[in-house]
Amino acid sequence: MQQILAQAQKMQEQLLAAQQELADAEVTGSAGGGLVTATVSGAGELKALVIDPKVVDPEDTETLADLVVAAVRDASGNAQKLAEDTMGPLAGGLGGGLGLPGM
Repeated sequence: MQQILAQAQKMQEQLLAAQQELADAEVTGSAGGGLVTATVSGAGELKALVIDPKVVDPEDTETLADLVVAAVRDASGNAQKLAEDTMGPLAGGLGGGLGLPGM
């Protein structure tokens, strides 16, 4: 029993370390051939948005909005993939070993 508790403690420490690693990581996504670039944390928080002045047209703000949404979605997708790659082995170990729902 003590060995199981020690193993659970170790997994919890690894999980916390992985969560911190994700919070500190930054990934980018872009749209319009790089005209709009979004940077998000590994946890999915929008950190920065860069818009090339060439894409700014006061007569066509809808296209700019679409590019911003696409860049943020791309960056968020990259963050989700990073989270899956980082947390996957840990979550799989928790779910399989402890039968926790949602893991």
